[in-house]
Amino acid sequence: MIRLFVPKEIAAGERRVAATPETVKKYVKAGLEVVVEAGAGEGSSIVDSRYAEAGAMVVADAKGAWAEADLVVKVSVPSTAEVARMKAGAVLVSFMAPHRNLDVVRKLADARVTSLAMELVPRTTRAQTMDALSSQANIAGYKAVLLAATRLGKYFPLLMTAAGTVPPAKVVIMGAGVAGLQAIATAKRLGAVVEVSDVRAAAKEQVESLGGKFIELPMQESGDGAGGYAKEMSEDFLRKQREIVMQHLAKADVVICTALVPGRKAPILVSDEALKVMRPGAVVVDLAVTEGGNCTQSKADQEVTWNGVHILAPSNLAGSMAEDASVVYSRNVLALVLNFVKDGALALDLGDEINAGSLLTHEGKVTHAATAGLMG
Repeated sequence: MIRLFVPKEIAAGERRVAATPETVKKYVKAGLEVVVEAGAGEGSSIVDSRYAEAGAMVVADAKGAWAEADLVVKVSVPSTAEVARMKAGAVLVSFMAPHRNLDVVRKLADARVTSLAMELVPRTTRAQTMDALSSQANIAGYKAVLLAATRLGKYFPLLMTAAGTVPPAKVVIMGAGVAGLQAIATAKRLGAVVEVSDVRAAAKEQVESLGGKFIELPMQESGDGAGGYAKEMSEDFLRKQREIVMQHLAKADVVICTALVPGRKAPILVSDEALKVMRPGAVVVDLAVTEGGNCTQSKADQEVTWNGVHILAPSNLAGSMAEDASVVYSRNVLALVLNFVKDGALALDLGDEINAGSLLTHEGKVTHAATAGLMG
């Protein structure tokens, strides 16, 4: 019988958990033995007794559980110390950010641990239930608007009062991926006027369907990348984009930055020059800070006030809504695990595009080509 282990996350500020009582029941039904580290669900308001009632064994000895596990499911990138506890041939499913954690990838390969990275799950129709990037980005986009609304010193909606009319806040959203689209919907529900910039022409229809106004850019080159992601654009295009968007930033009360390019540094969209034309009291929320940030003055998990503009750069906004973030993330993980667990046994079919696409290390090798290239 496969022994699946759910550890308590040790990364600073990480409150999410990779399995909930709901998914534990489904693992048990699929023939797995589930072991949960005591306190693993505390950050998501899940007490140990609920895991036990779902059929898991709750243990205090994390070191022993790591060593005995055939399969480990996590949220945050494992530490090298955690990898060292795993036995050869075990399988790890987690977010990995491999391009930023080459030492961990090397340790996984050396330990002969098979790892599947949640951010490498292919963006295909069949893999939608496993798309953790989207499930967590959706939460981040929602929370980013609430964070901005809390920090902004004015109303979001249009108000007509006895003391006169208060105009609505003007929100500019950079990037219309999953986080950006949720940010549009949330800002509109709060009554703001929303404008959106994206390098993908195909995003215009989605933006307008949510009530946002699409900022037209010079589309001499396409920003549409594989799997619905944006691709890296030329410096000339980005310069023209910044020039056009700056006119809108000058009038903005809030800017939400969500632009990412998989495996690469985030593009700079809000430069020092742009910050200089923004009004004092405006708020920037930069969701791309883990990849360098879309704003030049962003500092991870700090608030910076620069030229009167308040810049917020939370590195784990989804984790700040740990209860729902854990619910959807655990379902993503479950769907991926059940894609390679058959009849209670590990059956990692590398002919399956989802398994092959998600695979990071296997049998002592780094199997993800881009990561292997970074490692030389």
